[in-house]
Amino acid sequence: MNRAYRAVLTLGFLAVAMLAAGGLFAQAPKEAAAPQKDAKNASAAPAAAGAAARELTAADLEAFLDGMMPAQLEREDIAGAVIAVVKDGQVIFAKGYGYADFSKRIPVTPDATLFRPGSISKLFTWTSIMQLVEQGKLDLDRDVNDYLDFKISPAFGKPITLRNIMTHTSGFEEIGRDLFVADAQHMHPLEQYIKHHTPERIFPPGTIPAYSNYATAMAGYIVQRVSGKPFEKYVADNIFVPLEMKRTTFVQPLPDDMKPMMSLGYARASAPAKPFEFVEAFPAGSVSTTARDMCNFMIAHLQNGQFGTSQILRAETAKQMHSRIFGTDDRLDGMAHGFYEESANGHRIIGHGGDTALFHSDLHLILDSNVGFFVSYNSLGKAEVSPRTILFEKFLDRYFPYTQPSGAKIENAKADAEAVSGVYQSSRRFETTFLKLTSLLGQTKVFMNPDGTISIDSLKAPNGELRKFEEIAPLFYREVNGRNHVGFKRDSNGQMQFQLDWPIFIFQTVSFRENKYLNYTILGFGLGVVCLTLLLWPFAAMARKHYGKPLDLNPSERRLRLVVRFVCILFVVFFVGWLSALSAANDPAAINGLVTWVTVFGVIGVLCVLGTLLACLNAFQSWTAPGRWIWTKLHDTSLALACVGLVWFALTWKLMNFNPNF
Repeated sequence: MNRAYRAVLTLGFLAVAMLAAGGLFAQAPKEAAAPQKDAKNASAAPAAAGAAARELTAADLEAFLDGMMPAQLEREDIAGAVIAVVKDGQVIFAKGYGYADFSKRIPVTPDATLFRPGSISKLFTWTSIMQLVEQGKLDLDRDVNDYLDFKISPAFGKPITLRNIMTHTSGFEEIGRDLFVADAQHMHPLEQYIKHHTPERIFPPGTIPAYSNYATAMAGYIVQRVSGKPFEKYVADNIFVPLEMKRTTFVQPLPDDMKPMMSLGYARASAPAKPFEFVEAFPAGSVSTTARDMCNFMIAHLQNGQFGTSQILRAETAKQMHSRIFGTDDRLDGMAHGFYEESANGHRIIGHGGDTALFHSDLHLILDSNVGFFVSYNSLGKAEVSPRTILFEKFLDRYFPYTQPSGAKIENAKADAEAVSGVYQSSRRFETTFLKLTSLLGQTKVFMNPDGTISIDSLKAPNGELRKFEEIAPLFYREVNGRNHVGFKRDSNGQMQFQLDWPIFIFQTVSFRENKYLNYTILGFGLGVVCLTLLLWPFAAMARKHYGKPLDLNPSERRLRLVVRFVCILFVVFFVGWLSALSAANDPAAINGLVTWVTVFGVIGVLCVLGTLLACLNAFQSWTAPGRWIWTKLHDTSLALACVGLVWFALTWKLMNFNPNF
């Protein structure tokens, strides 16, 4: 069961997403407790009492990281990592730790080892968009259909714009199929991917952040169409070449001269290496690069588009790109033009993170200090809290120490804690396909602790304990003895929602119909009754014989009873089959093989629905037939209710549909 659970979670969070940064709940720290938007722009951070900032030098960085990284890699079972730091237009640190090939003990180097930074690739896509905007070839507020050779279906009475896409408010549901593919032979042109994988729109554009790899890939396709060049060539000509990023490419498979430099990827260092990952939605996350090349990219953005004698963006365009343009809560970080805010320790920070199944990376730009930080790991490891999150927090506390201001005393804190308690789901979710099941598994509960603080059941500290949050302003919470924040507010329908320190999605109140506790109860009852019916079938016959209660059924009733038992077998096949199929799809590319099973289980599901009608008929006859044993009546009724519940569960979570575009 644990393997199946992990497999479905993989479908929802790894297979579908080169996540933007960190773990789902362990994110970049916030800067100040004060719930005011202006606090985000503070350029001076008061140092913690008795803790002076260390000077950010190459020597101090090396001593700090050499003391931390080897122990972290060993503790978390990670093969290798690379870190680079730039300041004032210069590379002050770039070093590899651990191994690019763990079994052969080939070390990681910052300039000759390629890593896969996942969704950090999106920053090249957004930079390309802004280049074309400043050339007058693109308009951020124009209907994207004007730039496409196919049409995004209308919805909500509003078109999708590039500004929506850059702030992840396009309104698309999540999509998983063919995001990753098994090998080069399964790769298709970008045009084919975009046209054949368009997801449904579930939110009005410009309203709800819901991180979208598909939308980013579509932006890359727009770059390709407007520029007249293949996307990967446009980026190479207009970003990689002028920034002297000679060992960076979107091309898959890698060019022959770069293949020997590619780090292997691992689930854990102690496990075998995995093959090179092929990303079909490649503008969203297929870059292979070195840390040294990423330094040039960070320097260019920190210098408002300038790198040496090259200018990839005009200064005003770069400043526009770095500016905040969308947020669901002014007290928390928001979206810039592709970059997202991750301000901390009194400094405004923008950046992006990225995850493939194997590589896990972060890029941070501390704008007011002209500092850039890049890190990439070639293994997932075993930590519950992302190692890169812990690393950057320690980096900030060493070189940008900060004392959190005291929060206000909230008189009605207990009432507020009760008001925000409940079950929530991420806005970044599947909605119309069988992968909606991941939304059920991903639901999170907010609850009040005895001391009046709140906790979130999936939000744990590095020690494995649940984090506690205290209210420091109305419906605004800060981690007790920590830096993370949670902001609650009511949506336009009066339902509670909350945001963490991550602006690319929010959490929304789950409806009663989709509440995980209700659904687990229905599923447990339904499968329990169905399985017991099959297991106790022979024992029931013996019990009737013992108590002298033979089945007094006519031939029609006997056939109906036998058919209902067959329906029980169908339900077991349906749910065990789905569980087995999802368990087998335990890597991002493997979910592409579920297309056939969508049809197979759809057919079985339809048979289950028809069988449920017969189970209900059987229960009705059981109560109306004279002389039927009371226990038989109760069982037949329970079985009918169980079948109805299982059908309801399957329909609610889209387990019986024929949509191959998942």
